Amino acid sequence: MAADPLRSPRRRPIDLEPLLHPRSVAVLGASDRPSPGRMVIETLFGRRCYPSVADLPEAADVLAVGVNHTRVLEHIRLAAQRGVRAAIIFDGGFAERGEEGRRRQEELVAICREAGIALCGPNCMGVVSPHARSLVYIQTLADPTLLAGNVGLVSQSGSLCIGLLADCRRFGFSHVISSGNEAVLAAADYLEFLVDDPTTRVIALFLETVREPERFVAALDRAADRGKPVVVLKVGRSERARRAITSHTGGLAGEARVFSTVLRAHRAIEVGDVDEMVEVLACCQGPRWPRGRRVAVMTASGGQAELILDLASAAGLDLPPLSPSARAEIQGAVGILSGDGNPLDAWGNGDYATNFPRALAALGADPGYDAITFCSDSFDDQPFGTPERLLAYARILVEGAARSSKPFYYMTTRSGIFRRDVLAFLREHGIPVVGGTRQGLGAIDRLARWSVASAAHPAAAGASGRLATMLAAGPRATIHEHDAKRLLAEAGLPIPDERLVPGLSEARAAAAALGYPVVLKVVSDEIPHRSELGLVAVGLRDEPELVDAYERMSRRLEERGQRCGLAGFLVQPVARGGLEVFAGVSTDPDFGPILAFGAGGVLVEALDDVAFRALPLRDGDAEAMITETRAGSLLRGYRGRPPGDVAALARCLSALADFAWAERACIAEIDVNPMVVHEHGCDILDALIVPRPAP
Repeated sequence: MAADPLRSPRRRPIDLEPLLHPRSVAVLGASDRPSPGRMVIETLFGRRCYPSVADLPEAADVLAVGVNHTRVLEHIRLAAQRGVRAAIIFDGGFAERGEEGRRRQEELVAICREAGIALCGPNCMGVVSPHARSLVYIQTLADPTLLAGNVGLVSQSGSLCIGLLADCRRFGFSHVISSGNEAVLAAADYLEFLVDDPTTRVIALFLETVREPERFVAALDRAADRGKPVVVLKVGRSERARRAITSHTGGLAGEARVFSTVLRAHRAIEVGDVDEMVEVLACCQGPRWPRGRRVAVMTASGGQAELILDLASAAGLDLPPLSPSARAEIQGAVGILSGDGNPLDAWGNGDYATNFPRALAALGADPGYDAITFCSDSFDDQPFGTPERLLAYARILVEGAARSSKPFYYMTTRSGIFRRDVLAFLREHGIPVVGGTRQGLGAIDRLARWSVASAAHPAAAGASGRLATMLAAGPRATIHEHDAKRLLAEAGLPIPDERLVPGLSEARAAAAALGYPVVLKVVSDEIPHRSELGLVAVGLRDEPELVDAYERMSRRLEERGQRCGLAGFLVQPVARGGLEVFAGVSTDPDFGPILAFGAGGVLVEALDDVAFRALPLRDGDAEAMITETRAGSLLRGYRGRPPGDVAALARCLSALADFAWAERACIAEIDVNPMVVHEHGCDILDALIVPRPAP
């Protein structure tokens, strides 16, 4: 996701209107035969043909380039001279094809930039804009009436466009953009356009890479502010090679998790596969969206209810039990209910015409639920059942939705399995059809999370500039523990009493003042990780043990030739009790500072149990990070141990985040490990700051 050298960092805005709402289209290389070779045609399909772009009577809004990649540049030059405003290049053979193709793409970009041509591709399928009745796309169109809808799709994969356009039963498209190599126009350009497009209600992105990250995340923010969900499926998410780093945080924050963190921070909906993407897009088709995560599910089967509950529980979905009043009301109508009533088996005595409406009315009126789902399976030409019964279920659901302000959904247990007549009836009345228990309920939950997400709050006005002042004295590879703690203490983080001493006699005095047992550490900018080198001694019970540890460390420093850069020795009291946790910040080259939190101590990388958030934090982010990790579970108390002070820990995370955001121009990484969470309060026992390299 780093900057692409093929794309100029400074460029004038390019108008996408000619590409997506064209008034005229010219096809270069048109023929009524496949692979005709080079030939001149005077008329085609009743329209006059011209020898070249230069001979067009007027400049076309869009030029569809249907010639081989080896001939593209000569025609793009003519298009630029003729004043063509947009172009689509279908063929590959550019940057994806080695050095020769890369040079070809560089020249193509230069021509289009200079002429202001909105170029889609190369190596793409083209664009479809159903509401504008425009299609510059290399696939045969069988039925245009199915295409129009409210989903704006941008895909760097042409095959994904083909796949999603193959099924327009539950939703259609405002625009479909196969962006290909994105030589000139990138996902950020298309996203900005779709945010402002009145025919687009929800945006879907299939990404292999993200160019111009700052514009991309700014467009995500603007989409969320406009009330348009952006559903993102990112492939190629394997961890990038570990950088040569000096803190644990940088080692953990690989590209995939950073990108997921950024999507969360900028209120996009991330999905893991095409099934999940399709169900979220289908879920968005209702006129009302859930304002919370509490979902009630009604079925006509006890076994199905149990299966749904198992799947929902495993996926962490919120299906709260029926309230006592709702349970009494429904049980009075339906009969004895199994389990806790959610999912609700409303079959009862088999009188669905009475039981289902009563149950839906009670669920729709219950303030304990944010969305109502009815689960039933059906399919065209199924060998059992009658269409009348299945349509009756749909009518009951529609009537129940009409009496409630909540969103209602029709869900099948398998993705893509439903009757067309039932679907058409439900779509007419604004009831989305979602498929697959896991995918369908997951889609409702993702949309609910998006609906309640808040924007990031401004970082607190911290003491920015203190780190810059410290670095002004001279470059430093790292900011060692003692200086790092001084900075963090000024930012409001709790640092226990400790003493930096130059030699053994001062270490003896410090230990006596602090009280044994103590910890002794070497302090040096040049030695960021000391434990593995034997330069940290914990639990020194008396002066002889302190002297022995000091002399051992001194010998080690002499052997390694590292005595010169020594800042001193740090003497600390041993922390008693509490849970060790880890917090840190790493700076992603594309998306900026990322906060990490998890179980601490030497096991932080072994456990790999870390939650991430992009900075600045949103309200509730610190608390959510704690809850997402095993550390959060341990802080509730276990095996007789008292619970930890979660509120104090959340304040520490927020203070660290605010400090990192305020000093982000100077910080590459921060490592706070461990931080000990006590029953009352927290203590930071070790810290390291890695400055950004001087420009």
